[in-house]
Amino acid sequence: MTDFDERLQKAIDRGAQRSEARRREAQAKALSEEELRSLHTKYRLELSDHIERCIKRLPDHFPGFRFEIIFGERGWGAGVYRDDVGRGRGRRDNFYSRLEMTVRPFSSLHVLELAAKGTVRNKETFNRSHYEKLDEVDRDNFTQLIDFWILEYAELYAARA
Repeated sequence: MTDFDERLQKAIDRGAQRSEARRREAQAKALSEEELRSLHTKYRLELSDHIERCIKRLPDHFPGFRFEIIFGERGWGAGVYRDDVGRGRGRRDNFYSRLEMTVRPFSSLHVLELAAKGTVRNKETFNRSHYEKLDEVDRDNFTQLIDFWILEYAELYAARA
């Protein structure tokens, strides 16, 4: 083997070692599946409590709304709903209004997802979703969205009721 061949082989070996070191470092930084599941549970509990506290206030301002806690396949959160009967065009009409907000269950996508649906007098007013990667979640952003979407629904309901 020539001197050049030896140096070439050593350069290739060093490059392979660097590559392996970077891979191990990235692997050490990456959260395991169990750590991601635990992180999702922590965020879900915090945000679903915030959703519940905020949505629970709507019936105080709009009597007739009924509050419910949501949990299971759709996610964890809360909602309010009401049925109204009114007269329109010589007949009796039923009007349904609802606000539902949930934190979606953990999935293989490793994201934290917030979902909200709003209906006012049989018309869907919004259907929104926001998500962030679990290892990059900004909790303040999520709580501000929860507040904003609930306030927006209250304004829409007040304008149409």
